[in-house]
Amino acid sequence: MLLPVNATLGVVLALLLAAAAAVAALASLGRSREILPAGLRAAVQLAAVSLLIGWVVHALPPLLAFVALMYAVAVRTAGRRITHNRTWWWAALPIAAGVVPVIALLLLTGLLPVRGIALIPVTGILIGGALTATVLGGRRALDELASRRGEAEAGMALGLLDRDARLEIARPAASDALLPGLDQTRTVGLVTLPGAFVGMLLGGASPVQAGVVQLFVLVALMAVQAAAVATVLELVARGRLHREE
Repeated sequence: MLLPVNATLGVVLALLLAAAAAVAALASLGRSREILPAGLRAAVQLAAVSLLIGWVVHALPPLLAFVALMYAVAVRTAGRRITHNRTWWWAALPIAAGVVPVIALLLLTGLLPVRGIALIPVTGILIGGALTATVLGGRRALDELASRRGEAEAGMALGLLDRDARLEIARPAASDALLPGLDQTRTVGLVTLPGAFVGMLLGGASPVQAGVVQLFVLVALMAVQAAAVATVLELVARGRLHREE
């Protein structure tokens, strides 16, 4: 085991969570009140998943239901991070655009078996990556359009289509959503040893096997995130996803 599950670990987790909230509050980062609930929610959700996972991996219907639940939660989380109006549900499209083709390719080639013990972690990693890229890309695009509205309107006045004018303004900002994934891929093995690599080693796999699995995860995530950012940017440019009521 990487970490012993005992009372000491619980105390350390509580201290780290409190420290994160305290630092955010002292630095006036504006998210201090969200940190403690997020940590407690994560604990409850992981406890529930730990109990459910043993059941869903053995039958296809609960397995598919669990994957659908992961997707639905990701859509709502991403949509509500981007906007609070009714257009939030459009976040379903970029997440699906990134995840569905990759999972379909893996299933069709036989690289990923339709078994919970394999499908759930891989799908979860990809949905998580798509969620992050969708939130960052959508928020950056809308923020840029809000701060440079005059430039977008000037482009429209010069004859550009609304979509094209918005794209010219929002595209550079939205593309920054790809930077975390790119940096992680560029520095893997030198700066960080990601979870899939460490997990494979702890599970008894050889370093080569662990490296191949981690490489797959990183490349798949880049494909998922690129598709998610491209799709959310298009939705913003077409006015489908916006912040105006």
